[in-house]
Amino acid sequence: MTSVDSSPHASPRRFSEHTTARVGGPAGRWIRADTQEQAVEVLREHPLPDQAARERGEDTLIVLGGGSNLLVTEDGFPGTVLQLAFHGISTEAHGARDVLLSVAAGHDWDDVVRFSVARGLTGLEALSGIPGATGAVPVQNVGAYGADVAHTLKDIQAWDRSRGELVRFTNEQLQFGYRDSVLKQTTVHGSPRYVVLQVRFMLQNRPDGLSAPVRYGELARTLGLDAESADHERRAPLKQVRSTVLGLRQGKGMVLSEGDHDTWSTGSFFTNPIVPREVAASLPDGAPRFSAGVDDAGSPLVKLSAAWLIDNAGCGKGFGLPDGPVAGRGTQGTGIAGGRASLSTKHTLAVTNRGSATTDDLLAVARAARDQVNTAFGITMHEEPVLIGHAL
Repeated sequence: MTSVDSSPHASPRRFSEHTTARVGGPAGRWIRADTQEQAVEVLREHPLPDQAARERGEDTLIVLGGGSNLLVTEDGFPGTVLQLAFHGISTEAHGARDVLLSVAAGHDWDDVVRFSVARGLTGLEALSGIPGATGAVPVQNVGAYGADVAHTLKDIQAWDRSRGELVRFTNEQLQFGYRDSVLKQTTVHGSPRYVVLQVRFMLQNRPDGLSAPVRYGELARTLGLDAESADHERRAPLKQVRSTVLGLRQGKGMVLSEGDHDTWSTGSFFTNPIVPREVAASLPDGAPRFSAGVDDAGSPLVKLSAAWLIDNAGCGKGFGLPDGPVAGRGTQGTGIAGGRASLSTKHTLAVTNRGSATTDDLLAVARAARDQVNTAFGITMHEEPVLIGHAL
């Protein structure tokens, strides 16, 4: 059944009660769709506005999944929130070892990973512990520990708000890049053209129960593997990989926990900058650098570590707290936002709510960290979360 804010059983109307950063004001109307059909019914009522209106942030609709990548102003949103709350996972064998995994957009992402690992399906294990709903993971090509969803995603079904119809995109048609896809490219100030309703992955059922090759150095070392060795030597038992990833994420405050304010965030706030090779060469020798292909002119690109840049610009763990790094203590010594928000005390990429922060508090810390990096290294950082009603 679809519930709306006028129903006695309606969901709370404030974004702070539905987002992992726990900030944000009320919505004009809140609709919870418990089936795909109910979601489509609401989407038909909210066709895509013209480009000019979208550029002004005047869409009448926000689509919400797990709320892990969204920051809305404390003034809230006057339009309609469509919360995708429909769940479901199914599998279908394709040949001797391939298995098609179909997932409803509202299904909790980590539950999908847990499901796949429990059934011996290889491909998603390194993506354990990432908060949010499954429908959001293709939008930014979500990734961690050397894996991203583009490695295993087969296709998606979505609602095209421009044409008013269901469409399907293959992996190739989604044009995946680093934290990017055609879904993200066609979203303007939080106004999506395409709303994901189902995601399908092609996974492997390996008789030996081993993972996909581990690509990420930290994860490989923790598992006792050599990240530089051949693929067949960089595999480990699926359950061990999942538990190790969860342990690493928990140590960085990247697994949601009610009592741990380091987890009250949108996860990694900044993307890793991708810059021309000559820009990367201007950084100190210790700055991590990774090949990122070439630009349209064929010139080499390099991906940098946002965490390293932030840390080495004087914005270490706890930046923004009264007892944190000096640059974040503020003119009165009480912290940039009075200590209500800060970079995580466990990991410099997350901007965290220390318990009573507002959206403005979180953005004040993020701006300060961004500006410190720009001053120190001449590199502009860009945010990952969707910002509604404000800008960084």
